[in-house]
Amino acid sequence: MKTTSGKGSTDAYTVAKYGSKWVRTRTVSDTLDPKWNEQYTWKVYDPCTVLTIGVFDSWGASDINGEKEATRPDFRMGKVRIRVSTLETGKVYKNTYPLVMLGTSGVQKMGELDVAVRFVRAAPTLDFLHVYTQPLLPLMHHIKPLALGQQEMLRSMAVKILAAHLSRSEPPLRSEVVRYMLDADSHTFSMRKVRANWSRIVNVSSCVIDIVRWIDNTRGWKNPTATILVHALLVMLVWFPDLIVPTLAFYVSVIGIWNYRFRSRDKLPHFCPKISLADNVDRDELDEEFDTVPSTRSPDLILMRYDKLRAIGARVQNILGDVATQGERVQALVTWRDPRATAIFVGLCLMVALVLYLVPPKMVAMAFGFYYFRHPLFRDQMPSPVLNFFRRLPSLSDKIM
Repeated sequence: MKTTSGKGSTDAYTVAKYGSKWVRTRTVSDTLDPKWNEQYTWKVYDPCTVLTIGVFDSWGASDINGEKEATRPDFRMGKVRIRVSTLETGKVYKNTYPLVMLGTSGVQKMGELDVAVRFVRAAPTLDFLHVYTQPLLPLMHHIKPLALGQQEMLRSMAVKILAAHLSRSEPPLRSEVVRYMLDADSHTFSMRKVRANWSRIVNVSSCVIDIVRWIDNTRGWKNPTATILVHALLVMLVWFPDLIVPTLAFYVSVIGIWNYRFRSRDKLPHFCPKISLADNVDRDELDEEFDTVPSTRSPDLILMRYDKLRAIGARVQNILGDVATQGERVQALVTWRDPRATAIFVGLCLMVALVLYLVPPKMVAMAFGFYYFRHPLFRDQMPSPVLNFFRRLPSLSDKIM
């Protein structure tokens, strides 16, 4: 981390935070392989909490050119987050975590941290499981919730107060250490985080996409045996509707039991450059992410970034406009903006009401199911009349200047 007497050295110390509890180890001076061998115990007030451990290089302990550099901020070497709920009861996790830092030059491995963690449950099982049903915030946060701007202001003031309090503790913690442990600077704009969050959304939505694809394949009779079994299941659920909820619950439980075989047996999770999209990120995006506010870059570079942001904003603008258009078309069904379309919709609703009054609902559900899963030979390749009708409904996009 620094050079003294012509060789590299590090004055490393570790800070651990769990809830409102903060601890700081001693500083191991002038060594690249520090060993603290310190043990701490905290009372777990909620299993759905996170233990954060950060490693720093102290400049206050260094003596360069005969002067103490106590005014220079301590260098960040990386941190580790351990979620308590992912720990098995009574098991000792002794792992080596990589300490990685993301800077303007990309991901850099700063070292490794050896930590042993054990979670011991002393409360009865029912009391322990009862914690999962408790609210995360006090009562007043639910009666009079804070606005988003108030939450940001409260978070900022809490960081300042806590940094001032810990700076007077013994041993003291510097403000940059407290801000790093609390992720106070993690809410700045970053194109890398935008793409990473979009990838997370796509990953979460993959199960829904798989279900839609399976239904489409079933409708297309890609596997005739599966389609016939779906027809049989449809008949059973229509004639015995009491089995719908038990069947869904049993299906979800089977999925959970099946996935137990494939549960993660790796080490405890840590920062993943792949999920963070930090491996192949553009250097200009990293420079933009770590730029200050207001920017200190050249006007030409700022103009280029602004044009890029405008292009992304145009795509977001189009998506928001499409969503608003679909919602306004739904409203136009009963607002008589298009008198003929509303009359058709109202007439169809009356017809559906009369049919459902006269025909048993089971017969209607059976007919709809068989019609939906009909063979492609009996299906038109053009969009359905209902979809064509919906797309012709008016919206307020014509009034946007």
